[in-house]
Amino acid sequence: MDIQSIKQRFGIIGNSPILDRAIDIARQVAATDITVLVSGESGTGKEFFPKIIHQMSARKHGPYIAVNCGAIPEGTIDSELFGHEKGSFTGAHEARKGYFEVVDGGTIFLDEVAELPLGTQVRLLRVLESGEFLRVGSSKVLKTNVRVVGATNVNIPDAISNGKFRQDLYYRLNTVPILVPPLRERKDDIYLLFRKFASDAAEKYRMPSIQLDEDAQQVLRNYRWPGNIRQLKNLTEQLSIIEKNRVIDVPILLKYMPQGQSSELPVLFKGEDASKFNERELLYKVLFDMKKDMNDLKKLVMNLLQNEDTLSSNLGENIHLIKRLYQDFEESKEASQPIIVRQPDTSFADHEPVQEPEEVEESLSLQKKEIDFIKRALTRHEGKRKDAARELGISERTLYRKIKEYDIE
Repeated sequence: MDIQSIKQRFGIIGNSPILDRAIDIARQVAATDITVLVSGESGTGKEFFPKIIHQMSARKHGPYIAVNCGAIPEGTIDSELFGHEKGSFTGAHEARKGYFEVVDGGTIFLDEVAELPLGTQVRLLRVLESGEFLRVGSSKVLKTNVRVVGATNVNIPDAISNGKFRQDLYYRLNTVPILVPPLRERKDDIYLLFRKFASDAAEKYRMPSIQLDEDAQQVLRNYRWPGNIRQLKNLTEQLSIIEKNRVIDVPILLKYMPQGQSSELPVLFKGEDASKFNERELLYKVLFDMKKDMNDLKKLVMNLLQNEDTLSSNLGENIHLIKRLYQDFEESKEASQPIIVRQPDTSFADHEPVQEPEEVEESLSLQKKEIDFIKRALTRHEGKRKDAARELGISERTLYRKIKEYDIE
């Protein structure tokens, strides 16, 4: 069965090469009994991959069960997984089979496997290595033939270093790793998923399907989606139920998106120094501001050049505007000097590179125009620097410095 057929069978939406790679690994490993660990952020759809592995394996006619390890209390999880004998603890009125005994010959999916207590991890390691386990309160060794697929959104190497997960269990579980990509790394799939969820909501609630205009589609694409597919589905259903207008624009869409998380600037990942992040973000802001200031300055100069006749009447105001923009640009350059630019790492793989500020080819012509303005003002006021400076909107000291700098007679 090819990847496209697998997507159709299991209802997976998307054409991302990273997603296709994860599906291909699941397809290839399904024919074996190798233990698999599915990793990825919460809400990325990790639960599809154990189903693919089970349904495409020789165990497909055997039982399949998904266990959320984080939802079972620590005091009862051993009993749930491995069973117990009558009277082994308070409330154990009769013997009970655990999941590993019930699913013999099939597949067990241990979701949030990193939440298992350390004692339970020891029991699980024994099952994975030998297929043997003990019921709680029993000394009789039982055997099981179970395929285990684990999943986690936790960084297990970090959990190992913090003493919360056994290293030997990690290596045993992680025989074949499958990494499910976050939604922000599948930008081309975001609107496809939105349309699918909108269509499902329309069918479920018997209403016309909502649509996004082009600008709203771009906002949806550029958002980081910390909750991934689950968050996108919830947002789509909210819009479908609450909004009367079936065409959603940007103002409407932004009302349903958490504020402060839609920036395309890199987010601060766990373990990264906050000072490095602030420094990098500041650099991006300075560069963007410099580019904006230069664009404004060039537009103003072009307007002045196209309206030579109005220069005399508005000379002081125009010069003041030019000086202010030019001074802002110079201050922006100086502010950017101490910033150290580090090489980007893979945590910022989805961030588009910042364009360097454009070279200002008009700098010489701007200088000539400034000299020309100064000469005109001095001529009009018969060389009186104080009156000329007032007209130009600058101090007499600045005018004197400019006269010396440009060697104006």
